[in-house]
Amino acid sequence: MKQTKQQKIAAAKELAKVLGKSPNLYITQYQGLKFVELAQLRGKLKPFKCKYQVVKNSLIANALKEAGVPANPDAKLLKGPVGIIIAPGTDPVSAVKTLVAFAKEFPLMKVKAGFVNDQWLSAADCTKLSTIGTKPELLSKLAGTMYAAVAQSAGVLAAPIRDFVLVLRALEDKKQKEPAPAA
Repeated sequence: MKQTKQQKIAAAKELAKVLGKSPNLYITQYQGLKFVELAQLRGKLKPFKCKYQVVKNSLIANALKEAGVPANPDAKLLKGPVGIIIAPGTDPVSAVKTLVAFAKEFPLMKVKAGFVNDQWLSAADCTKLSTIGTKPELLSKLAGTMYAAVAQSAGVLAAPIRDFVLVLRALEDKKQKEPAPAA
């Protein structure tokens, strides 16, 4: 069913509200993929609270303008059928990591661009971003590194006391092995 101009404007404003709240988004080319395959992608993105939508190019362009997103330097970005992943969380890596893995499984899916932290990324940049660990992974690595530093410091500070105890124990053993002096 064809939408009226007012319905298109309302849809663009609604999408702009969502885009305004989402710091990360990715634009893909999906031509040739089946509905079932796109449903698989949606299912894989769901744990990260990300949403994959197929939206008309003019609607995306108007919504991006309405949301205050700067124009992408690549004029071919919104050519042909495109889908958009809206990632509302603070972790931009989880969504793109899932997307790149899906694109390896289904080569018809292509990452065209991404908008992360108020900056446009090319397809190559999105692929590089997918190699970084997710926010929970990076936080756990940081915690492990901090624990190792504290544990190492505690070991260094405990070493003089440990060494002193070992010297006392060695003296005690030596005294026990020596024969008692004859009087």
